[in-house]
Amino acid sequence: MTSLGFLRHLRIGVKDLLRHKLRSFLTMLGVVFGVGSVVAMLAVGEGASSQALAEIRKLGSNNILLSSVKPAEEETQQRPSMMAVYGLLYEDDARLRETIPHVRRTVPARILRRDGALGERRVELRLVATTPDWFDLVRREIIAGRTLLRRDAERMAPVCVLTEAGARRLLAGAHSVGERVRIGSELFEVIGILRNESGGGAIETPDEELDAYIPLGVAQKLFGEVSVRHSQGSREMERVELHRIIVEVDAIDHVEKVASAIEAMLSRCHRKKDYRISVPLALLRQAETTKRTFNMVLGSIAGISLLVGGIGIMNIMLASVTERTREIGIRRAIGARRRQIVAQFLLESVVLSGAGGVVGLGLGVLIPKMITRFSGMPTVVPLYSLMLSFGISAAIGVVFGLYPAWRAAMLDPIAALRHE
Repeated sequence: MTSLGFLRHLRIGVKDLLRHKLRSFLTMLGVVFGVGSVVAMLAVGEGASSQALAEIRKLGSNNILLSSVKPAEEETQQRPSMMAVYGLLYEDDARLRETIPHVRRTVPARILRRDGALGERRVELRLVATTPDWFDLVRREIIAGRTLLRRDAERMAPVCVLTEAGARRLLAGAHSVGERVRIGSELFEVIGILRNESGGGAIETPDEELDAYIPLGVAQKLFGEVSVRHSQGSREMERVELHRIIVEVDAIDHVEKVASAIEAMLSRCHRKKDYRISVPLALLRQAETTKRTFNMVLGSIAGISLLVGGIGIMNIMLASVTERTREIGIRRAIGARRRQIVAQFLLESVVLSGAGGVVGLGLGVLIPKMITRFSGMPTVVPLYSLMLSFGISAAIGVVFGLYPAWRAAMLDPIAALRHE
């Protein structure tokens, strides 16, 4: 078909569709809602999975996170007068560095709960006693000042780094860096403030909103090794040497092998399961697999709407063939070929589905924006979903318009001219 012939067929097709505006509009709605639902559902799924993947990536694909966990039997058997002893040990940290291949470094951390005070302002802080390497593995933006340095640990300096939320609540109206705040019964100099980026979802991140970071040696010296935990009005005593150890592996290919070696080592050295191992790389792979499955399911469900829209197009095109039987007979009588009749009706079907696809794309982009605005749920409209949805809508015009076009072309010219 020449370009001139194509334009003539297109003009005739659009003219016929506009002649029945309401019918064409109602037929297009099936494609509009089908395309819109495909784009919107994929955007919601992409947004949810992207948020989870971003949280996992914050933990570092080369890192392995070890956490102390109170065994269930101790939770049920402990009496108020008894002290619970469990969790990771300084010996575990040393063994990890010295005995397991491919471990680049380890970052131990002890976590305490203490009240922070400055004048009349009070806030409960999560005190993270750790080494300067923490800030290399848990990367956060420095808003002001600096993080812990090795010289702070060496000279046992009572210094702390606050998170943005903690600094805002504790230092409101005061100079931030250089201010001296009371944590527990001890004075600490604020040397830096970090941006908050805690996960707040299903993925457990090493940092929280109200953290204060101090050198590990200072915590041992000032706060000892026994923690008091308040639970439902009672005081529970517990001794945990290290609450976390972050293990950095030298290469991503060695992460899962190192995680298996750590599991074997800890199971030999601990009589009870008082630790948990989290491997962000494994979580990342699992989340990516779940994301693909989720998108396939959502796409399949939304694709049913497109199928319904395609059936509507076939129905309206069959009706159009019936209405225009005499017109088809006249065109065949004056020399129109069957392939030209096929092209005419097929083009009308594609125009109908294509126009519905364009409107559906606009609807599909608008719905995720409204969801994000009113619910706060993150949504992402990937380019492939727009291209895929429009491509499917155009293909539906071809597939479901082919039979009506073939039926129109196969009409007998003599019988068509007699049709009333």
